[in-house]
Amino acid sequence: MLETVEVELGQTARIPCNFSIPAESNYAYINWFYIHKNNRTKIYYMVRDQAFEPDREYKGRVAMENDFTFTISRVTLQDARTFVCQVGAGSLGVGENRTKLHIYKTPEPPEIQVNDAGIPVTSKEIPKIAECISKNGFPAPNITWYKNGSPLWQDDTQVSILSTLTKESSGLYTVRSILFAHVSREDRQSRFHCEVSYRLLGADQTATSEKVNLTVFYSTENLTLVIHSPQPQVREGDEVTLRCEGDGNPPPEYNLLKVQEGAQPEEKDLTASNGVLILRKVKKEDSGRYLCRTFDLDSMMNLETGVNLSVNYLEGLKITPEGPIQLQQGDVLALTCDARGSRPLEFRWKKEKKGKLLGTGKQLKLSNVTLESSGNYSCEVAVTGVPGLSRSKQVYVAVHAKPQISSKDSLVPVQPNELVTLMCKAAAFPEPKITWSINGKVQNHTDRHRVISNLTVQVTPDLLQSGVTCTATNELGNSSHQFTLKRRTTTMSPPIGNTTAEPIKKEQKTQESKGVIIVAVIVCILVIAVLGAVLYFLHKKGKIPCNRTGKQDITRPDARKDEIVVEVKSDKLPEEAGLLQGANGEKRPAGDQAEKYIDLRN
Repeated sequence: MLETVEVELGQTARIPCNFSIPAESNYAYINWFYIHKNNRTKIYYMVRDQAFEPDREYKGRVAMENDFTFTISRVTLQDARTFVCQVGAGSLGVGENRTKLHIYKTPEPPEIQVNDAGIPVTSKEIPKIAECISKNGFPAPNITWYKNGSPLWQDDTQVSILSTLTKESSGLYTVRSILFAHVSREDRQSRFHCEVSYRLLGADQTATSEKVNLTVFYSTENLTLVIHSPQPQVREGDEVTLRCEGDGNPPPEYNLLKVQEGAQPEEKDLTASNGVLILRKVKKEDSGRYLCRTFDLDSMMNLETGVNLSVNYLEGLKITPEGPIQLQQGDVLALTCDARGSRPLEFRWKKEKKGKLLGTGKQLKLSNVTLESSGNYSCEVAVTGVPGLSRSKQVYVAVHAKPQISSKDSLVPVQPNELVTLMCKAAAFPEPKITWSINGKVQNHTDRHRVISNLTVQVTPDLLQSGVTCTATNELGNSSHQFTLKRRTTTMSPPIGNTTAEPIKKEQKTQESKGVIIVAVIVCILVIAVLGAVLYFLHKKGKIPCNRTGKQDITRPDARKDEIVVEVKSDKLPEEAGLLQGANGEKRPAGDQAEKYIDLRN
């Protein structure tokens, strides 16, 4: 038999009983006992293959299998006993052996409750750290404490562990353990947990609780005042946050102050929330020394720290002389740019804001100015070493000059009757006015001292001979440009220039006209056919009368001597005369059809 058998509470225990006897013999009986306080109690026996259960405690829960294995179902904690198997074989004698039955119940996972009230490092008594509990285990489990993964053991000064074991009415055990220990500032980051251990199937098993942190109270020893800004270099308009922080817990009350510069420096209290001061859209006046102070109640000490805030600025940007500036051609102009800043300044000159760089430094000199020198001149100023802190200012320079015409085309290929668009560009100051030598549709566009005029006109023979002239005029003079119109052959491709695509449109219109004529001819033929059919129908119905004699008076029946009579002789053969019919449809004799007279009167 096995020395021990382990089974979980509520399951079925199986206790084997193996024996051997001579082949020609057989067992007479098998008895099963349990031992309690050195007393045996029979709970099962079998004689001549008949089983008996004499004990009420085990009745209905015990049985023996064919291989003589004894089973106990629904085991309880009271079944943790020693069981004896006894075999009798008549004259061969009696043999027995025993097995110890162990009952176990896995305890519930441990639960830990930390002291959330907070623990001061200055506590003279050993404070309670946490409590651990594990319920419903059998046999009784054990609890071990850990700090940052290392076990804690009982000692007389720093660590104290109080454990209690409770046997519940069910017979299961609940173990509770309380940890007491002194703490330091470093324990604010320590993690504690407990572990329950128990035996199962001859091996040590464990279950671990969650890890918890402590709230440790300690005095403030160090104080810092930090500046938070979008850029390392603070600029005017930035949002700046000053934050005062100490290394104590709980944090003390902070006072923020600013030192007022002067012959006798003064300190000005600032309104801050929990040591945080927010300066929105800082100005250069916010520069200076800021202080943070606190009084620690635990150590009864005053602490102070400070920081310097430097706000970079750029102001007073101006250009002299101020604009708009009016010059004559050939004049000399010196532009000066000036500004004030917290650091050395960099000056850059450009024509127009996004134009090419003209020069650096405070002054820009323009010599022998022309009309092309007109425009906006921009001075860009940046503070050295402060990214993003820059300003710019413009001044407009106008150079007086008579009009200057610029046109790409002087010879324009065209076709007669087509529409052509001519463009004339002129620059001058004062602003010029453009006129054309002929009438047409004119569209003008003005941009300061530049004017663009577009003339759309139909090409005529006279226009091909005379051409077109545009003239730009201001108070200083005028300038003209002649456009010569040259007839283009039909095989030539339309030129790329100011002329429009009217020849192509004309060819398209010609093709469309031919199509319209063909359709009109077809419609006329259909109308004539319909009209002929209608006349024939009226003739068949007798609506159109004819004289039976073959003679018909167009006007009056009586003829006078002074009236003209036209005689029409028929060339019909006699055999063809029979085909002629009167108005009533009767066939007429051939003789009646020999002659016809048409009386034209008046």
